[in-house]
Amino acid sequence: MTSGPVAAYDSGEAPGARAGASDRSRGVTLVLAFFGGMFGLHRFYTGRVQSGIWMALTFGGLGIWYLYDLILVATGEFRDGEGLRVVRWDVTDVAGYGDPSVRRVRELEGDVAALRGEVSELAERLDFAERLLAQERDRPRLPKT
Repeated sequence: MTSGPVAAYDSGEAPGARAGASDRSRGVTLVLAFFGGMFGLHRFYTGRVQSGIWMALTFGGLGIWYLYDLILVATGEFRDGEGLRVVRWDVTDVAGYGDPSVRRVRELEGDVAALRGEVSELAERLDFAERLLAQERDRPRLPKT
């Protein structure tokens, strides 16, 4: 028996394949696989161009490859050209809006714009207050009797 940590199970996948999810939409991939799977449209969409060409030339492996890919996409096991699983249903992820870092940058941009507006308004109020104080200081005073 070993007293050290237990070795992790190696599934044989490339390290990049386990790293995360693809930014491609699973819904779009499924629709392309269903309607254009015989011609490999879903493979072109996910960046697997070479196999997409072969799929188009063989009419989806005479239907067998088409059905296999359709099942993989439906179950969320289909992988894109970088080896990442296509699991996200949200189409906004395709445009990059679903990426947490992109969302965070956009939130920060909005916060900075709001802060600029508030600072500008405070500067205007300060300028107004300074003008009022200057008018009060420059106003002639009545002599005391």
